[in-house]
Amino acid sequence: MKYKLWIVLLTVYTIGVQAQNQLPELNLTKAEVEAHMRFLASDELEGRRTGSRGNNIAARYIAAQLESYGIKPVPGAKAYYQPVPFESVVPPTVGTLTLDKTVLENKKDFLWLSGEVKNVATTAVFANYGWVDAATKRDDFKNLDVKGKVVLVLPGASEADAGNPSAIFEASAKKRQWAAEKGAVALVELYRLQFPWNFFTNYFGKESLMLATESANGVEYNIAYGWLKEPAPNPLADLIAGKAKSVKVELSATGGSRTKVASQNVIGMIEGTDPQLKNEYILLSAHYDHVGVGKQAGGMYTPQDSIFNGARDNAFGTVAVLAAAKAFAQQPPKRSVIILLVTGEEIGLLGSQYYAEHPLIPLNQVVFNLNCDAAGYNNTNIVSIFGFGRTGTDEDIRNGLKPFNLEVFADPAPEQNLFDRSDNVSFAVKGIPALTFSPGFTAFDQAIMQYYHQAGDNPDTIDFNYLHKYSQAYIHTARLIGDRAQRPVWKTGDKYEKAGQELYKVKP
Repeated sequence: MKYKLWIVLLTVYTIGVQAQNQLPELNLTKAEVEAHMRFLASDELEGRRTGSRGNNIAARYIAAQLESYGIKPVPGAKAYYQPVPFESVVPPTVGTLTLDKTVLENKKDFLWLSGEVKNVATTAVFANYGWVDAATKRDDFKNLDVKGKVVLVLPGASEADAGNPSAIFEASAKKRQWAAEKGAVALVELYRLQFPWNFFTNYFGKESLMLATESANGVEYNIAYGWLKEPAPNPLADLIAGKAKSVKVELSATGGSRTKVASQNVIGMIEGTDPQLKNEYILLSAHYDHVGVGKQAGGMYTPQDSIFNGARDNAFGTVAVLAAAKAFAQQPPKRSVIILLVTGEEIGLLGSQYYAEHPLIPLNQVVFNLNCDAAGYNNTNIVSIFGFGRTGTDEDIRNGLKPFNLEVFADPAPEQNLFDRSDNVSFAVKGIPALTFSPGFTAFDQAIMQYYHQAGDNPDTIDFNYLHKYSQAYIHTARLIGDRAQRPVWKTGDKYEKAGQELYKVKP
């Protein structure tokens, strides 16, 4: 009897092991992920800068992989592409600004980023954050006559955006639109960000890419837009405090330009296996762009090597998502899966921001985002998770890593606020529980900075054994979350909990 019982137990165990071995992620080969990496981070793709030839080739390669796996295009996309409209903006080369009798110096006290005005004498008004929200009946322009005037605003949409650069810059596009539609000649944001002013001027005071801007009726606008570092004494103090209604201002901004640039997100979908849960989606994302070549990239380079290949940032994440796409095409989880490779991350999370504002599948059907991004790695025994402990998926993540002898390292470098600096935040602000799954690092040490946004970050420096395990762990983690009975939710008190309640119509 005991002998027969052992036979039964051994048979059940063997069947379980065989079923597990049939999971595509367990059969993923190192050669496959290495091949993806060597192409995406090759010199021929010239650093994959958004809108460049190499960036577009990378998009075509990714789309071709999705098609070869049999993944379906998403309704509303153009094949596997979601076009993202960008414009290349050269800041005005000549700029002046005088507030009352205070003459300010370009790039020292203020910085024009775009638009054009010539020798305008008018008044400036203060519009708080310059934000409009019909749902809450908020309108910071209410009772303000801004036609022909300069509108001064605080950065972001509210105090909650302090310390969140992506939210601040996302808000600025809408504020420019509203100010332009109300007839303002310029919008100026007051510089109250956490990083140094000279860093800001050096980074933004050159040609840059941004999302193309249009008014509500589709008409382009070109009002002057810039940032002001308030001088001391501050001629705006009474205006901001509500003790004055306006301040005299003279301004000029000329010599800039705007040119349309085409780029695209790459997207596909896989239907889930459960009759009910397949109406919910998990979103697997990574950015495939990098910073380009030579001076445009901004890092150190030599005549012998000026291509910023971005093997770690973020061919690494792109490879993992491509591996997940193939695995889930072969064996889908219970929930449906969106595969989303975004452009424009390196210039401000713009590809993911655009998708979040123009989703091809309703956001309230997306129950989780597992983003995949990297600055580099200094420990190949761990995976770093930005946002661990915030979405109720901790056990899924641990179990996703365990078969590959990897452990969780929660939120490395908390002083860097990394959760709000990757594409996951574009979905978190909408209310979608989101995490970033990152190669293992514990701090921004020399092992990271040696390659982060440097020309030396090429495929020959990659530990392909680790990339292989990392990709397997990413897929397995996504599968566990895709199969769980209950959808993930924000931890009580999380700063994105309220947005989640509003998105999914959950009563607090």
